[in-house]
Amino acid sequence: MRIDQELLEVILSIKDKDELNSFFEEIFTQAELSDLSLRWKLLKDLHAGMTQRKIAEKYGISLCKITRGSKVLKQNGSVALKVLDSMN
Repeated sequence: MRIDQELLEVILSIKDKDELNSFFEEIFTQAELSDLSLRWKLLKDLHAGMTQRKIAEKYGISLCKITRGSKVLKQNGSVALKVLDSMN
């Protein structure tokens, strides 16, 4: 399933970080927000060069979750990689 385009527009329209945080808390469950945050953290750790085993140990998660993130960063034209590169 693709992300609803109207939802993307709504998210883009919210410029205040506190309002965006509140919006996310209203539409996502705590578990969904936790999963999203974890996914971002492991992408950052992979990008920084941390090994998959070290990340699995750090967060208490399976290597399968980390492997998906690793594949994302290796994809040609990865937006996640572009964003992470721009943060350095």
